[in-house]
Formats: sequence, structure tokens, C-alpha cells
Amino acid sequence: MSKPIKYLVIHCTATPEGREVSSAEIRHWHTDPVSKGGRGWKQVGYTDMVHLDGRIERLVDNNEDACVDPWEVTNGAAGFNSISRHIVYVGGCDKAGKPKDTRTEAQKESLKRYVQDFHRRFPQVKIVGHNELNPGKACPSFDVQAWLKPHPQPLPEEGGE
Repeated sequence: MSKPIKYLVIHCTATPEGREVSSAEIRHWHTDPVSKGGRGWKQVGYTDMVHLDGRIERLVDNNEDACVDPWEVTNGAAGFNSISRHIVYVGGCDKAGKPKDTRTEAQKESLKRYVQDFHRRFPQVKIVGHNELNPGKACPSFDVQAWLKPHPQPLPEEGGE
């Protein structure tokens, strides 16, 4: 049964600055069995990915409506997946693996256009960072609410699958 989208969640891949990531890598990290170095999830964690050059790649098809159908659910934020869409940018760590906003200018521009378009189509959806839904996480390594100003959105309520 589909549920209305309540959140657009912004993530980072938590990879070092300047290191590109492929969709195949994301699929390996998320869906391969634990015995093969993956997490064993049924689906990747994100609908779309913003590459270093600003190109946006679709990782999971969806019908672009205001609901999350069961086949569209991605595993981006525990407890919120059935009511969220997830977008990830490549990067989010410095060379030592510490959280850092590593978005390139191209990524910033693409993410801005993506969020603006999403908000235009679904104005009721709250735009948040992963860390706002799952405290204790550094992801996406920048303050989404500060980035959204002058139109900040309220912190999300506790959600459920």
C-alpha cells in the first residue's frame, strides 16, 4: 500500500573528497550479502545520486507521484523509508574519513535545482538531512536547514515505516 511522501532526505556517500562513486558500488554496499561486504538490504538507500560533475543518476525508478509505493521504498533512513524519497551526493568526508561538506560547485547547483523542483511539485514534503531523522549521524555533512534558508522547514516529527 502506498503512503504519502513526507520527507525528501539528503544524504552523502561518506566517501573521501574527490572520489567518484558508481551506482554499482552503491548497489554492492547496500544489497550484497553481509558475507560479501554488503549490508544485505533488499534495495539501495537512495532514489537518486548526484555525481561530482553534477550529473544526477536515477538509482531506483519511481512514478514521480506524491506517494511512496512499496516498490519505490529505498533504505535511506531507518524508520522513515516508506514515507521518504532519498537523494545522495557523492562525497561527505575528508581524506582522513572525517565528515566534511565536499560538494563541488556542480553538485551544489544540481542539488539546488533538484530540491527546488521537488519542492515545487510536492510543497507539503519536508526537506531534511539524514542526521535530522537519525540523530547521531553526520550525514549529509552539512546543515540542510541552514542551506535551505531563507525558507527553513520545521524539524520532522517522529516517523514510522
